[in-house]
Amino acid sequence: MNWTMPRPVLQIVAAVIGVAAVGSFSIGILTADAPAKLPGERQTGGYGQAIEAQEATPLAQERIEGPPPPPELTPEEKAKQEAEKKAKEDAARAKAEADAAANGLPQLAPPPSDQIGAVLEKARPAPPPPPEEPLF
Repeated sequence: MNWTMPRPVLQIVAAVIGVAAVGSFSIGILTADAPAKLPGERQTGGYGQAIEAQEATPLAQERIEGPPPPPELTPEEKAKQEAEKKAKEDAARAKAEADAAANGLPQLAPPPSDQIGAVLEKARPAPPPPPEEPLF
């Protein structure tokens, strides 16, 4: 390898890098915290007290297994939920039609749910035509 710098300059740079490495290592050692006590080790010295957890709660069966499943719905409740869902859909459709009529926009019927893929394919823009002349 052919260096373009004179050898004394390379030696000075190497010395600066070495001093920075040794200095940062020694500062890291000097400022490090004391080692912590591991679980199961006896406490040496008389400092500190045992901490009592005030908000500790025992584990309940629900916390271990998770919440119980929701109760099964009766046929009347299922029918009521379906009726509410259909009423919300009808209200949303009526509101959209009213907004379209108020804005003077033509009313568009929503596409059937089983043809969503075909509608999306038609809505996808065509790829751009290839350039007639090269870019470079």
